[in-house]
Amino acid sequence: MLEALSYEFMQNALMAGLLASIICGIIGALVVVNRVVLLAGGVAHASYGGVGLAFYLGLPMLPVTAAFAVCAALLMALVTMRVKERADTFIGVMWAAGMALGIILLDITPGYNVDLMSYLFGGILATPKTDLMLMGGLAAFVLLVVFSCYKGFWAMSFDEEFARSRGVPVTLLYFVMLALIALSVVMVIRVVGLILVIALLTIPPQIAESRTSSLFSMMVLSSILSMVFCVSGLLLSYQLNLSSGATIIAVSVAGFLVSAALGRLRRVH
Repeated sequence: MLEALSYEFMQNALMAGLLASIICGIIGALVVVNRVVLLAGGVAHASYGGVGLAFYLGLPMLPVTAAFAVCAALLMALVTMRVKERADTFIGVMWAAGMALGIILLDITPGYNVDLMSYLFGGILATPKTDLMLMGGLAAFVLLVVFSCYKGFWAMSFDEEFARSRGVPVTLLYFVMLALIALSVVMVIRVVGLILVIALLTIPPQIAESRTSSLFSMMVLSSILSMVFCVSGLLLSYQLNLSSGATIIAVSVAGFLVSAALGRLRRVH
């Protein structure tokens, strides 16, 4: 199985998985702690409009999709903060609109020959070096912002009202968090695709949350778990000739079930 790593495409895939894992662990922890899984899912699926726009305009997919996803995330943040009781409805509309826009733009793109499934379910084995460089840049930017604003994110995540009373710019941090989620989603698209992206952003952090006592340790453990799931799923998919994105998520789900079972046994005894 390890001889697969001698191929350049596997090396690129492994690097893409590791970069995505770091981001999934850190941003996923914020998603889980702040209970914005639905919002993250909305951003993920709305960003498909950016994929269609990139191919329609003949521009690089990653930066165009990143910009589109950030705009969609900020719009969701604005509406959900103003009309909280209707937030889920608006997220659903954005979710559907983004997917529809992406598909229509791909349909009318001249000479369209893009593999639609690779963006819906992942195409990590086809990751080029140019995408790796962009992913590395996005990862560095996300890490810089998160750890520069860590104390504010920590306060906002565990007691929003207390954070406001202490002068923490909660509204600004909320917008920043949604923008970071959007950038993370774009990175993970290449690894597991739009359909499965939310699983990788939530399963490792959910496991880590029950085994850590601080936000920082949750981020670290979540990143490590994401790496284990991505590498294991990637090698397993290569060995069994399976879809890499779906296999990575299947391994993640298996890890979640094992963790839940161990937790239950520990409580029983």
